[in-house]
Amino acid sequence: MRDDERRFRTVDLARAVGLSTQQVRNYEDAGVLPPARRTEAGYRVFGERHRDALLTYRALRPGYGPVTATRVMRAVHDGDVAGALALVDAAHAALHEERVSLRAAGEALGALAGRDAVAAPARAGDGLRIGEVAALIGVRTSALRVWEAAGLLTPGRERGTGYRLYGPADVRDARVVHTLRRGHHLFDRIRPVLDDLRREGSGEASRAAVEARGHVLTARTRAMLAGAGALHTYLA
Repeated sequence: MRDDERRFRTVDLARAVGLSTQQVRNYEDAGVLPPARRTEAGYRVFGERHRDALLTYRALRPGYGPVTATRVMRAVHDGDVAGALALVDAAHAALHEERVSLRAAGEALGALAGRDAVAAPARAGDGLRIGEVAALIGVRTSALRVWEAAGLLTPGRERGTGYRLYGPADVRDARVVHTLRRGHHLFDRIRPVLDDLRREGSGEASRAAVEARGHVLTARTRAMLAGAGALHTYLA
């Protein structure tokens, strides 16, 4: 702490950033703050860097969450700046993955818009055979077999012959897989999209949920940018 630096008692620092004195102590113990100097009587003495550390942590928390924000600040105060930045990178990468998955869900819903009537079986009480489904959605029968082997499709079987029979839900799933594969999505990303569609359906509520989640991700991205900016200033 510099000789000309402003000094804070625990209560002063708590008031300056809108916390309780116990929260300030907890944050020091957790590594969110650098260690405070102690008086001969054992009282903590904080400086401007401690105040800046708390403000940085509070800027990081909305976008990165309290756990990651704490780990970032602890790494910085342990002298591991590279480790702190790696945590920031990992959080941004996870957000990107979530955004890509959301885009996949939106593409799937778009592929199904207005297609319910087309997906109905050609024969009442029956289903479409593999060649009919392939022609309907524009793929080879071998693709449908690969998707089935990967666990993405589960068509029924015709009694006696064992031929695959695709009901409306099976055709819907095949259409979704086709759309997402054209967008270069891997099977592991397609599988949860199908699970959501089977659970929630492809109606207006699902589209609204995807849109709302998109707004949440955008808000989080902005919060992460603000937090990263505060961290950059703190490191400088």
